[in-house]
Amino acid sequence: MRVLYFTRDHTPHDQRFLTALSQTEHTVSLLRLERRGPQLEDRALPPQITLLPWRGGSRPARLQDGPALLLDLQRVIREVQPDVIHAGPLQTCAFLAALAGFRPLVSMSWGSDLLRDADHSRAWRWATRFTLSRSDVLVGDCDAVRRKAGSFGFPAEKVALFPWGVDLQRFAPGAEPSALRARLGWEENFVILSLRSWEPLYGVEGVVRAFIQASRQNPDLRLLLLGAGSQAALLHEMVLHAGLVDRVHFGGQVSQTHLPDYYKAADLYVSASHSDGSSVSLMEALASGLPVLVSDIPGNLEWITPGAQGWLFPDGDTAALAAGLLQAAADPARLVGMRSAARALAEARADWNKNFKVLLQAYEMARAARR
Repeated sequence: MRVLYFTRDHTPHDQRFLTALSQTEHTVSLLRLERRGPQLEDRALPPQITLLPWRGGSRPARLQDGPALLLDLQRVIREVQPDVIHAGPLQTCAFLAALAGFRPLVSMSWGSDLLRDADHSRAWRWATRFTLSRSDVLVGDCDAVRRKAGSFGFPAEKVALFPWGVDLQRFAPGAEPSALRARLGWEENFVILSLRSWEPLYGVEGVVRAFIQASRQNPDLRLLLLGAGSQAALLHEMVLHAGLVDRVHFGGQVSQTHLPDYYKAADLYVSASHSDGSSVSLMEALASGLPVLVSDIPGNLEWITPGAQGWLFPDGDTAALAAGLLQAAADPARLVGMRSAARALAEARADWNKNFKVLLQAYEMARAARR
């Protein structure tokens, strides 16, 4: 089968899909819509994947670029003659593929494109509805995506759901003491890990505010704050103003090679994201045997049982998040059982090697729908 994989940018998630696809019998071509900001994925594309040259992929895509991109996409389709197009997010790549008129089309929701962006404006709602009406299969990672697609009239039987999953060998509990903790001098401290992007959607400002509040009661708390984004100056200023520079490590963007070390160095994973599907970083934390404290948004509710793998707190409630940090740090004995439960959940539901097969089935579903 000839697969045209059309994505917005090249991210660790894309790398995961493309690596798995490269190990199948399919011929896979990659089309990249744009290049935005710092490169988050530092691994080379698998040699079996063909990166196609076209008008997009070298700079941020603009609305006024749409007509030229659509014409060039139609040229690419004529030359490649794919058997199926796999495209997402819905309002960008999948929308262009739908406008191009190609079928069978497997549209992939990246979570927030349906759960949040679809309601951004009347135009975005129209683009979402148009794309779904011309999609043969929708691929999503959580039931919240299925329900939201249904609100746009998309049939549930045409949705292929699977958590994107993680590599359970790369992300696993550490058997040795963390060298990273030793370098930071945090061997005896309670270490909290946050690695969501520093954008309002992901609530990292709330994590820092909660950490500042909790640190006033427990000076042994430490925060590993990874990432980058538009709120960088704000977050640095908050920590400086609170006098907690020695308790927060700004780690920047961490390569995929070194990321497992940070999970192993932490005692608790925290996410205050306001919108998520099945969060890959949450699954990486679970696979690493790390108890979690996450917002009670629908995507997280599909994974976390309070008191089992960790805790939930009301989305946007900084005081509740601070209380959760203190609760976790106050009961280290309880965390032992949570570590085992977290790993067990990842093995049961977040194994990428098992979950990926659903995508291949989605391709076949889409082709069957057009016969």
